[in-house]
Amino acid sequence: MFSLNDSMRYLLYSEPTDMRKSYHTLSGLVTNNLGLNVRNGDVYIFINKARNRIKLLHMEPGGLVIYSKLLEEGRFRLPEKGTDQTSLKMNWLDLVMMVEGVIDDPSRRLKRLKRIV
Repeated sequence: MFSLNDSMRYLLYSEPTDMRKSYHTLSGLVTNNLGLNVRNGDVYIFINKARNRIKLLHMEPGGLVIYSKLLEEGRFRLPEKGTDQTSLKMNWLDLVMMVEGVIDDPSRRLKRLKRIV
């Protein structure tokens, strides 16, 4: 449980994804569009068109797991992609920085939360 780490391979699906999709339909995207097996231990990352929701699909011992995050404010900044790529390889640090909103200058963060009064 919660076994993501820096030794895994992370693949960002480059097309916007309907976040109503769950285990079977996300697995279908991996199989049909990426030509990969969801059971190979890789972590597949999906982001919606508005770039305010993210889902990570991963096969762990015992079954599939989905990690999900919805931003209150702001958008996820995506890495640059080349032409005709259906997935982008990412590393653990890039994923953490994207999810946390950290950009090139570590002292700056992208907006994630509304101001708490």
